[in-house]
Amino acid sequence: QVHLVESGGGSVQAGGSLRLSCAASGPPFSSRVMAWFRQAPGKKREFVTAVSWSDGNTYYTDFAEGRFTISRDNARNTVYLQMNSLKPEDTAIYYCATKDEDYRYSDYVRPELYDYWGQGTQVTVSS
Repeated sequence: QVHLVESGGGSVQAGGSLRLSCAASGPPFSSRVMAWFRQAPGKKREFVTAVSWSDGNTYYTDFAEGRFTISRDNARNTVYLQMNSLKPEDTAIYYCATKDEDYRYSDYVRPELYDYWGQGTQVTVSS
């Protein structure tokens, strides 16, 4: 059984930074993808970024490219999301999720394909 726990959310002013963490436990993650999604009030859950645990390749959606960085620490089984230059529109609950690796970016962005999720952590960016 996979268990994901996010932390690091909070409130920050526009232009500030936050680093989210996702601590994973359970079976080996070497053949899985770790991703971050977010969901703002009244909106659908949307893909932010993902990292392939096996080779470290990373994938970003357009709004995250250049501002957000995903990384993993194999020894700690932890994935991080460094968010810089935050904007009020980044306000959302951020979720960590994992699925089996299939090396298809078109699948990475689909939340319905992820089988394990964390409880989420709130990020609030004020103007």
